Amino acid sequence: MKLLNVLALAGLATACSHDHDDKEWTKEELDELEQKWGYEWPFAGINTFAHLNHVKCLTEPTEPFDIAIVGAPFDTAVSYRPGARFGPRAIRSASARQTSMRGFNPRAGINPYQNWAKIVDCGDISITPIDNNIAREQMTQAFKQLGRRKTVSALAPKARLVTLGGDHSLALPALRALNEIHGKPIQVLHFDGEFIVPLVNDRVKNLINTFITAHLDTWNPAAYPSWWGATQFTHGSMFWMANQEGLLSNSSSERSVHAGLRTRLSGNDFADNEDDTSQGWVRFTADDIDDLGTKGIIDGILKVLGTENPVYLSVDIDVLDPAFAPGTGTPEPGGWSTREFIRILRGLEGLNLVGADVVEVSPAYQNGGEETALAAAQVVYEIISSMVKRGLQDGGKEGNGGNAAAAKDEFLVSRQKLPLVLRMSTNKEDYKMNLVKSNERVGKNYLNGFAHKVSFVCDIL
Repeated sequence: MKLLNVLALAGLATACSHDHDDKEWTKEELDELEQKWGYEWPFAGINTFAHLNHVKCLTEPTEPFDIAIVGAPFDTAVSYRPGARFGPRAIRSASARQTSMRGFNPRAGINPYQNWAKIVDCGDISITPIDNNIAREQMTQAFKQLGRRKTVSALAPKARLVTLGGDHSLALPALRALNEIHGKPIQVLHFDGEFIVPLVNDRVKNLINTFITAHLDTWNPAAYPSWWGATQFTHGSMFWMANQEGLLSNSSSERSVHAGLRTRLSGNDFADNEDDTSQGWVRFTADDIDDLGTKGIIDGILKVLGTENPVYLSVDIDVLDPAFAPGTGTPEPGGWSTREFIRILRGLEGLNLVGADVVEVSPAYQNGGEETALAAAQVVYEIISSMVKRGLQDGGKEGNGGNAAAAKDEFLVSRQKLPLVLRMSTNKEDYKMNLVKSNERVGKNYLNGFAHKVSFVCDIL
């Protein structure tokens, strides 16, 4: 009898479950489920950048987006401390306190996560750690496929990628993809603590196949002579290779920029600088900030790059002083503070960024507070803010015409329906509720929570 009862209950449960599976959910019911379970606290949820939706973009080729976060966990092109393959995971983890609800950027005046752009986390590119030539081709094909993706908004003429490194060599595959997608060479804004433009020693260039930088991140044949062959592709040679392949715009009117440099040079003179200049680069050292200030650095960079030409932004986290970012492969003392660098990034929001990377985060060397990954996550947030804000400002400059203008108008109209934000004076006896329009777009959940908070405060008063 007991067995029959158990079987009967099991059958009833199965029937109920089938009824539940076949249920047609209304929009109101789905909205209610979203309100009940849709919000994630910063410490909860699957580890994506800023709690963005995860889309397997490379295996779901029809999924559109405007801006995508993509990881490149690759570090076998490094020359000193390894570990940057774990950078994408560390940066995502450090971004946990970034949420769409709490995403308003007071420096930029927008919330990039509640704006016109569909931003997704595409996860990581599957990259072999065994063969660098194959790895380079994997990254190149992935960047090309993702860069050609259809966009959602008319304010995004082409999809934009923000890559989490990984070592700095990933910039070469990224530039190869951008050159094919945009059909012309790209200017680069490169923040770094060292030069990564290689030299070739005449005495040995016919004997070996090593191209070196002006820093310890590659090997100088003059200082370390060797008859052994080696690959050209390292995290210190990618911009030299990009220049050789015609991927960089290096005319006198469209030069690229290094900023934050402070490394030692090779040899006994400034030959490294001369070679760097010959390849179309303009340099700002870390020390320049003492004389020019952040505004001078910003103005100098904008003067070189302008605001119309496509620019690829490449950020090596070692542009920051090791006091702020020790978790990197080639730390250089004397760098910028996190605050100084963020100020510079915000001053450059007018650039026409078509792609970006944040690289060389090697979490094994950071402290328990994750300061390096936190800084990198903040840099990514600032880059996304600039891309979204530039889209609003363009309003159709890049061939979108009326479609982009209409999309911008629709967004601006929707802002008129935003909630009122409570602002109270700090004087306890003179609380004043000043109702001001919020600059950020907020969801239904936030509106409900906000109304409750306002009611609660008014009850206290």
